[in-house]
Amino acid sequence: MTLPRSGPVRSEAARQAILDAAAGLLAERGYDHLTMEGIAATAGVGKQTIYRWWPSKGAVVAECLLEGKLLDGRLQLPDTGDIRRDLTGWLGEIFTLLESAQGETILRSLIAAAAEHAEIGRRLRDSLSGSESVSGRLSRAIGTVPNLPEGAPVEQLAEALIGAVLLRALSRAPIERGDAERLLDAVLGAER
Repeated sequence: MTLPRSGPVRSEAARQAILDAAAGLLAERGYDHLTMEGIAATAGVGKQTIYRWWPSKGAVVAECLLEGKLLDGRLQLPDTGDIRRDLTGWLGEIFTLLESAQGETILRSLIAAAAEHAEIGRRLRDSLSGSESVSGRLSRAIGTVPNLPEGAPVEQLAEALIGAVLLRALSRAPIERGDAERLLDAVLGAER
């Protein structure tokens, strides 16, 4: 016999309202002015409802990114068949985003949320390791010219690229023209 679930049931409509509210407020006010109270009021839910599902505003922002509610798909890795060109464009887009106030705060808040909460870190890593991610794209490029040789360490290459991006976000190092190409040469080897 199955006992009835105790505690409140998670409403998908409330969850979507919270994520939509958070994404809208983040775009309007920025991360520093985003509050759980503001999200709750905009979503039409109690603050305790948000805390039941997410431990912090960083966790809500991370979920918004994972659900595609932030950045209008700007972080999607293209797939033209030329991994170096795809990664150059993708890194260029990320570097452009890091130079914007909104992009920098979003990326830093994701890093903070992942550092604070292991589950968020795992979800973010999983999202970067899926079939449409850097690892997935690198895997599909193995053995194709002018891409990657057989046996290339795909996961480690992806982690090196993503790690470099995260270091840039944390250090707020200035982005210079050609940084994406130089990073790819360092990680993938010079273009043949």
